[in-house]
Amino acid sequence: MPQLDADRVRGLIGDDLIADCSSHGDTAFTVRREAIRRVLRALREDDVLRFDMLMDLAAADRSGLQERSERFEVVYQLYSLWNGWRLRIKVPVPEAELHLDSIHDLWKSANWSEREVWDMFGIRFHGHPNLKRILCHHEFVGHPLRKDYARSRGQWCATTETLEDELALVHEEERRRARELGDFEPTEAQINERMLVNIGPSHPLSHGTLRVLVELEGETIKHAIPEIGYLHRGFEKSAEKGVWNNVMPYADRLNYVSALSNNVAYAKAVEKLAGIEVPDRCKYIRVVVNELSRIMDHCVCNAANIVDVGALTNFWYLFTVREKIYTVLEKLTGARLTNSYARVGGLARDLYPGFAEEVRAVLRECVPYLEDVLVLVKNNRIFQERTVGVSAISAQDAIDYGWTGPCLRAAGVPLDARKRDGYYFYDEFDFDVPVGENGDAYDRIMVRFEECFQSLRIIEQALDRMPEGPVNSELNRFVLPPKEEVYRDIEPLMNHFMLVMFGTPVPPGETYDSFEVPNGELGFYIISDGTGKPYRVRVRPPCWYLYQAYPQLVQGAMVADMAAALGSLNIVAGELDR
Repeated sequence: MPQLDADRVRGLIGDDLIADCSSHGDTAFTVRREAIRRVLRALREDDVLRFDMLMDLAAADRSGLQERSERFEVVYQLYSLWNGWRLRIKVPVPEAELHLDSIHDLWKSANWSEREVWDMFGIRFHGHPNLKRILCHHEFVGHPLRKDYARSRGQWCATTETLEDELALVHEEERRRARELGDFEPTEAQINERMLVNIGPSHPLSHGTLRVLVELEGETIKHAIPEIGYLHRGFEKSAEKGVWNNVMPYADRLNYVSALSNNVAYAKAVEKLAGIEVPDRCKYIRVVVNELSRIMDHCVCNAANIVDVGALTNFWYLFTVREKIYTVLEKLTGARLTNSYARVGGLARDLYPGFAEEVRAVLRECVPYLEDVLVLVKNNRIFQERTVGVSAISAQDAIDYGWTGPCLRAAGVPLDARKRDGYYFYDEFDFDVPVGENGDAYDRIMVRFEECFQSLRIIEQALDRMPEGPVNSELNRFVLPPKEEVYRDIEPLMNHFMLVMFGTPVPPGETYDSFEVPNGELGFYIISDGTGKPYRVRVRPPCWYLYQAYPQLVQGAMVADMAAALGSLNIVAGELDR
């Protein structure tokens, strides 16, 4: 793959370039605030660069960093789908002028992210159609990710968010589109005849954490307005209070269905920033636990999705697969659900004796369950009627929304970071990337089934090639000394105390790193101020960008289709809300 032409990027930015801040293998530039919209449009439309995906949009309060030019900074993570290039564009925002131009019309993925930056930091985006709080409740005062906002300061919400303001906006947009197409505009009387139904957060369909205000004409959905934030737990704020490894238990609760994948993704990002190379044995073990997690995650997703559309038997079959794998992981990590096994610089411990044989035995037992479910549903007429053509999305729209993972691949885009980036020897494993054709609920389910079988292939190869050796880096700056040495000698005891209480300093700097977890690209944008604690940990959650498209997916569908649509996206609220 050819390298990104940084000179071409500089030429497009032109006189609006403030600084080249590339580091840790990342290409990054700081540009003038007034030029951000022009620069991003140019990078998107350039025939060579083709940065067609806005992978993430976030901000940072840099008031505690010595080299800062302005207090706030907005960060755009761009990705060229066709070239595999990544680019970070940063914009300093002075405290006296907390505003930028919105780019929601350049990438649909920017809509919710700009709302989040406003919610968390108070930076406004001119031209945004609905700049309001999204994770914090509507009565919240202040902006919690600012450095001067106390972590202990909670705020109660006493009234329900009606979402009437958002409903008025979609009615206005509906009328505008009718005028453009030459159709009849709905009258106020016609709109008032529609039925409003709240689905969630206590409805079984929404799994207790999602709310959708649905406007109906009969059984047909005219508009759907999602409300999120019911499980917002302040992951990014909490990450600032402890040492680097203390973030690990918070990370495994992002997607608690595949906790080990989150552990590995976070550890990999910190290791990139700290310049740590983990041993090959550690990499192979991380591959195994990640692929086991992928099988579990896909089984839970498909089991819940299929039962939501009325087929119960498959649920028990697929959960049996999950429980068998859990038995192995519980023995390895000491926990069954939220298991924190990865560590910065390595792993909590090596594999136990007989691990490989037990994994192979479990996987042999799991294959018949997966095959039986496919026999039950793949060509089942009722199942196909509930899923084929339901909540379909085009490849272009999926890219525009920032979709990644199996949902993007189901829309016909063969992007898999394991193949594209080749980390942890993934480029040496023999496996296929399943791709759908229609981007509907059926394709998303089938892609996940096929990915389970591909993960089985990867695990077998990783176990066969597993080298001997240590699992932790020789740079023993992050890894706790063995317990038996801590109990016996004073030096390991002191080292243990210092690591737990004060952490290991990471050189000042920043980086973005990502990992192909079961739901897609889980990314971390990390800033270090040179201490033993993270200065800023931004998580790029795959669910965030998937769920943003939900209103489009169900518009014009039937109420019953909402279950198939939502289940096929695999929205995990811990990851969505953080």
